[in-house]
Amino acid sequence: MRRLNTTSPATTACAGEKWHTGYFSDVAAMTGGPWLGTWMTLAAMVGNVALLNSTLLTTTRMPFAMAEDGYLPQALTRTHLRYGTPWLAIVLSAAIYALLAWQSLAQPADKLVRGYLARGQWLYTVTPAGAPHYRVIRSRIDKPDWHNAETVIPEAGDSVETIAQSKDYMLVAYSDGINGRIVRYQFSSGAAHEVPLPVKGALDLSCPDLHSNRCLVTVNSWINPPAVYEIDAESGTVAKSAFNGEVSFPELADLVSEEVEVPGHDGTPIPLSIVHRKDIKLDGSTPCILEGYGAYSISYTPSFNPRISVASRGVVVAYAHVRGGGEKGEAWYRAGYKSTKPNTWKDFISAAEYLIAKGYTSAPHLTGRGTSAGGILISRAITERPELFAAAVVNVGVANALRAEFSANGPVNTPEFGTVKDPAESQALYEMDGLAHVRAGVAYPAVLGVAGWNDPRVAVWQPAKFVAAVQRDSNSGRPALLLVNYDNGHFTEEKSVTFRNFANQYAFALWQAGATGFQPGPGKTAAR
Repeated sequence: MRRLNTTSPATTACAGEKWHTGYFSDVAAMTGGPWLGTWMTLAAMVGNVALLNSTLLTTTRMPFAMAEDGYLPQALTRTHLRYGTPWLAIVLSAAIYALLAWQSLAQPADKLVRGYLARGQWLYTVTPAGAPHYRVIRSRIDKPDWHNAETVIPEAGDSVETIAQSKDYMLVAYSDGINGRIVRYQFSSGAAHEVPLPVKGALDLSCPDLHSNRCLVTVNSWINPPAVYEIDAESGTVAKSAFNGEVSFPELADLVSEEVEVPGHDGTPIPLSIVHRKDIKLDGSTPCILEGYGAYSISYTPSFNPRISVASRGVVVAYAHVRGGGEKGEAWYRAGYKSTKPNTWKDFISAAEYLIAKGYTSAPHLTGRGTSAGGILISRAITERPELFAAAVVNVGVANALRAEFSANGPVNTPEFGTVKDPAESQALYEMDGLAHVRAGVAYPAVLGVAGWNDPRVAVWQPAKFVAAVQRDSNSGRPALLLVNYDNGHFTEEKSVTFRNFANQYAFALWQAGATGFQPGPGKTAAR
């Protein structure tokens, strides 16, 4: 991490420095040739140094502004390429970089995550070191010492998601995995107070103007469109923002969302979100689509999506917040990681058992769904507990973890899942591998494997091999199908392709769950 102090009085100078450096380079070159452009560019650089030095910045920090994105060499290169002397641009750029006094502010081993900001001589950031739910710390910019950093906001029961900066305050967004809250921290006094929000949901926080204490927070939920509020960090008051658009969806008015925690296989409470119509009967007759992910510390937080409209057709839609995600902090992530990865699909199984026990659905009406890394979750859930599900959708999902390392995107993912070159990690990969656990003569649920022909992350053969194995070995009589989308990749398709893709997946799930309106008509044969 190499940064300029962007919150000192020199902020304006830093923002303008790129513009007038490039401006002098272009104008001078047009009027007097590339050599004049070069000297004017260097003069502008010197002028910026003097200006910034006069506004609380040291000379050792000045290079961060210019070299962070290489703008000065860019300006010189543009000038000399235009006038046919690119060799000079290369020499000058190399010389400038050699003269820059780089200062390292942090290393990966310092475990600084989830944002950073600068205030005066201090750099503020977030760390999981000694705090699985994260704490906010600070260290001096000129003498960073993260091992002895000062804790400005200690760890809480929920997790720090991000930090943002206004004129006089730092705002800290927390999440319990479902709902968020915001704390405002006053730089001058060190006082911290929670901001009372009018509604619950997942939060997106930003402070777009460092000269103001007005910030924006967007509240997201499963069944309501995002709502934008303005926070006055100084007073702590919250009001609807001028950027908020009042939108209503009458067809979703009968939906409700519930947040519960279900006991995991080892007694750990597993958060579960459930969306359904108000009038469903808890008698096990309702079709249900249960989704899960559980990797990379990514949280399955509430968000409004048109796909939730399937719930208005009398379908229960549920989201299992399994270990391996980031819902409950670093420890939650590490509890579904490499050798602890079985917790990920076992938590999913626990969520399925809860939905069945409480009458939301029953095994003949339950579909499990996992996407991308969630392919591990769903392929192992149905190979471990096939009787719990009527159907499963492996959506561009990893189902052959042992071989993933040898795909184009495999090596960069070994830090997350492990490598076959390490004996312990190889065993963990075997446990994750759905294909390796398909057994002959087992009554597996119906399976739909979905692949993108242009998917650069999960190769087509990942879901394809799993589908083929289920076709070969299952004795349930239910279909195992592969759908290859030739006009998309890994979430890189246009909206019409996306909608068609999910419509196919939901239609398959509801067909296998016995939902009315999704069964073959007269004269048509169902694959069972």
